[in-house]
Amino acid sequence: MDNYSGALSLNQRFIKVLGFFAIPFIAVALDQLTKHMIRTFLELGESIPADGFFRLTYTTNTGGAFSIFTNYGFLLTIATVLGVVILVIYLRFLPLQSKILKIGLGLDLGGAMGNLIDRLRFGEVTDFIDVGPWPVFNIADSCIVVGTILIAYHLLFQTGWKKTASSSP
Repeated sequence: MDNYSGALSLNQRFIKVLGFFAIPFIAVALDQLTKHMIRTFLELGESIPADGFFRLTYTTNTGGAFSIFTNYGFLLTIATVLGVVILVIYLRFLPLQSKILKIGLGLDLGGAMGNLIDRLRFGEVTDFIDVGPWPVFNIADSCIVVGTILIAYHLLFQTGWKKTASSSP
C-alpha cells in the first residue's frame, strides 16, 4: 500500500509539472503562430492600419524586449539560454503550490523561448504589436512582462516576506 501512495504522489507531481509546461507551450505556440502570420502577410515596415493608436506593424529587433540592448543579440541569446536552463532546473525544487507563481514562471519561460526561437532561426526577433508611444513588441514580450508582474505580486503579497518586513521594529 505504501508503494502505491508513493506512486500516486509521484503521479500528482508529474501532473503538476505537466500542467506547468502547458503554459509555456501555449505561449510559444501563440507567439510563433502570430509571428509567422506577420512575416507571411506583411512586408517589413508595413502597418495595418496605416495610422492609428493600435496597429500591426512588421518590424524586427536584434535587442531584447521593447528593443532594449539593440545589437547585443549574441549576448541576449546566451543569457536567454542560461535563464531557461536555470528556470527548468529551479522547477525541480519548486513546490508550485501558488497558481500565480506557476503562471508567472510559465509565461516568463514561454516568452523567453519564443524570442529565443526567433534569434536562433533568424538572428533577430519579429515584432508587430504597435501601441501608441510604446516600442513595437510581440506576444513573447507580453508574456515576459505579465509573467514578471505575476511573480512580483506573488513575492510581495503571497509569501511570508510581507509579514516579516512589516513586523520588524
